[in-house]
Amino acid sequence: MADMRVRQAIVQALKDEMTNDPSVILFGEDIAAAEGPFKTSEGLLEQFGPDRVRDTPISEMAFTGAAVGAAMMGMKPVIEIMFMEFLGVALDQLVTEAAKMHYLSNGEYSVPMVVRASNASGLGFGSQHSQTLENWVNATPGLKVVTLSDAQSAYSLLRAAIAEPNPVMFLEPRILYAERGSVDTNLKMEIGKARLLQNGDQVTVVAMGNMVNVARNAIKETGISADLIDLATLVPWDRDTVLNSVSKTKRLVVVEESPFSGGWGNEIVAYVSTQLFGKLLAPAIRISTPDVPVPFSGALESRFAPTSSEVSRQIKELVEKNQAPKPWWIVEGVSK
Repeated sequence: MADMRVRQAIVQALKDEMTNDPSVILFGEDIAAAEGPFKTSEGLLEQFGPDRVRDTPISEMAFTGAAVGAAMMGMKPVIEIMFMEFLGVALDQLVTEAAKMHYLSNGEYSVPMVVRASNASGLGFGSQHSQTLENWVNATPGLKVVTLSDAQSAYSLLRAAIAEPNPVMFLEPRILYAERGSVDTNLKMEIGKARLLQNGDQVTVVAMGNMVNVARNAIKETGISADLIDLATLVPWDRDTVLNSVSKTKRLVVVEESPFSGGWGNEIVAYVSTQLFGKLLAPAIRISTPDVPVPFSGALESRFAPTSSEVSRQIKELVEKNQAPKPWWIVEGVSK
């Protein structure tokens, strides 16, 4: 096992896949000569050359479309979207072309491409560069959606995404790039399979991305016995692991860095509540961000995404009272 930063784990996964499979190619803005805006392609141009590691013009639609074509012709392109928001100008290529091509061609064509994008708040990039935006892609049949939460998942999930014969949206909370962790390069992860990170019997906590770390710290603060699940794959999400856990604990908390309205946790809560109706001890709840843009102010941004103290407060109240807690912005009278 090696100790790596998350960004280094991404580089290692790309390096290993490119070494094993000459059809894997990389392109995006500043990923070659500059080695990526977040150094997630460091050393790859030198090792694999400009034919396989290519800088592109500032046109996400163009290079996403090029990836679709290359994938249809037998290559395995991995493209980098510098900030998730920049995918907006290329959504047609991803959700209308890449995700639909296998269906529209009656199985004649597959599109084995990976779209990597940095996302989420915490580093002061402001409202236009700090969103998670899973809701842009999680309702697109034919497209798989995954999110890393640590160095191990960065490595293992990215390798699984590159091996996947269908297009994959690979989300990378950029606040985690510098975080260190142990990486076993022999450990494989499956798309569609969640990770049960710790066991308990009072509540099930489901999270993704940086919220896994927030949830872990919150559980520790409360002293409550909890199952902690890193969902890892949003589409298709691991219904069995979540249902088995909630069947045991009888309580569900979803922690997500998404708006209260339209966040991915709505799907989890709705499904679990439907399947386990009458068996739960308390309402299934979501701990989310408020329905406001991500603030630029550091003081305000630090309150925007769920914090460990807010998550611990709500978990404790749910377990002790079996009632749904109110979010901080209602408790403090900021919003109704």
